[in-house]
Amino acid sequence: MEERSTRELVIETARDVKWICRTLRRMEEEGTCREERLRALEGWQSEQVGESRRDRQIAAGAGGIVGGAVAIVLQMFGWG
Repeated sequence: MEERSTRELVIETARDVKWICRTLRRMEEEGTCREERLRALEGWQSEQVGESRRDRQIAAGAGGIVGGAVAIVLQMFGWG
């Protein structure tokens, strides 16, 4: 087995450390991008849930108004 000099080991270690630092930086950047996309999806989902809830509330309100109007008309004709 070939022995390497201390200088060669230091150079190899420095190269490895630089590679590790670049890789970690890239992973952090990708993590930030994923977080941003996740937050955007969560916001979109919240909007969809809010719109759906609002639509149901409007439909329920309209149904209540129509039901109330029908009850008044029926009372006016003496059927209620």
